[in-house]
Amino acid sequence: MKFFNLNLRGRIYVSMLALILLSLFVIGITTIIFFNTQNKEYHEKRLQRKEKTVITSLKILFQELDLNQKMDFFQKDFDDKIHELSVVNNIEINVFNLNGEILMSSNFEYSDTTFYKTKIADPILRKLKSSGERQVEKINENYFNTYTYVQNETTKENIVIINIPYNTDLSPEKNELSSFLTTLLEVYIFLLIGASLIAYFLSNYITKSLRVIAEKLKLVKINAVNESIEWKGNDEIGTLINEYNSMISQLEESALKLAKSERESAWREMAKQVAHEIKNPLTPMRLSIQHLERSLDPNSPNFKEELSNFSKKLIQQIDTLTSIANEFSRFAQMPKLQVKQVDIKDIIDSTIELYRDVESIQFKLKTEFEHAFIEGDKDQLIRVFNNLVNNAIQAISDDKNGEIHIQLSKKESFYLVAVKDNGSGMTDEVKEKVFQPNFTTKSTGAGLGLAMVKQIIDSHQGKISFVSSHREGTTFFIEFPIFNK
Repeated sequence: MKFFNLNLRGRIYVSMLALILLSLFVIGITTIIFFNTQNKEYHEKRLQRKEKTVITSLKILFQELDLNQKMDFFQKDFDDKIHELSVVNNIEINVFNLNGEILMSSNFEYSDTTFYKTKIADPILRKLKSSGERQVEKINENYFNTYTYVQNETTKENIVIINIPYNTDLSPEKNELSSFLTTLLEVYIFLLIGASLIAYFLSNYITKSLRVIAEKLKLVKINAVNESIEWKGNDEIGTLINEYNSMISQLEESALKLAKSERESAWREMAKQVAHEIKNPLTPMRLSIQHLERSLDPNSPNFKEELSNFSKKLIQQIDTLTSIANEFSRFAQMPKLQVKQVDIKDIIDSTIELYRDVESIQFKLKTEFEHAFIEGDKDQLIRVFNNLVNNAIQAISDDKNGEIHIQLSKKESFYLVAVKDNGSGMTDEVKEKVFQPNFTTKSTGAGLGLAMVKQIIDSHQGKISFVSSHREGTTFFIEFPIFNK
């Protein structure tokens, strides 16, 4: 499996090297088998030639000598001839009588008592007598004996048995073969080193163009000008590069279409979000005006104070609407952060005051702080609490006495705000989508309120989460980093 973990260049190099090694191995084995076969055939023919030479020479000797003459003269001439043939042919020659007993040898000393105990093995002697043909006794892979009758040319009678021991390891051709195989091994090592270098450079050359394409692909970006690759060859790499260049052209066209589509989508989303943001303050403004019509008495001693409070509430919401409209008209997006020191406690108080006149809803604020300062955009934070309180009110049915509890506390280096209602709560399906844009459970509205709330809190380096039980209510938890002077 490690082979498949290599890069393409490594796999090509290893494959070429393996192919070269396999080729050299097959050629080497074939060469050795061929030379061993040739060597075996050579030694067999060489032995047969020498054996034939010895037998022919002995036959000529027997014709020249009188076999009936005295044994000592005959044996001396025969022994001299055996030694001569042994020296000339560089072989050992042993002579046995027809009973398989040793008569003379080119190597043994006749004074050695063990010499006369040498005999031909019975199985060989029986085969020789029964067939009358040359017998070969194989001792091992490289050493064997041959036994052949020498006949009288005139009477065709067998005279003696000639034994020629033959050892291929002692043959001078054996040394030549070993020298040849050593030289062949050296050549193979040289070829292997050379082929390894060639395979390395070839693998680099083959994968060079692929590395260029890989580097180019790393630099490909959707919203940028991507360079095409020039390739002169009309090969598979050229086809791949042509496809890459075609992809670059198509990518640029797709990027333009995508950018256009994103701009149009952004405009639509902004339009929905602005409309949603404008609607939120209108409801409390309408309720405040209705309440003012019913309760405001010009003759009341608190007339000016009540009118002043009403004006402040109304002006605050109008300023928020104006800010949204101005920012949208300038950059077609939600207002950018105008960061400064903001009192969260003050924003919560004003939000509660704004919605206090909603019928059948009771607000309760629990906190130990007179002020809670953070860094943020006051207008955006007002929209956050307006959305949360407005959603809490809408989650409470009309036939139920609503309660909205807001708690401001401190948690390590954060202010924690909890907004709890006793409304209908959320189902598991709604919980998963509550912060998604365009998701709403209401018959009206764009579904951007809580998505916008999360976006604003994230931009203030804060966190928002919630806990909700179906038919028991929902609690939103918001964390804001404490302002550090």
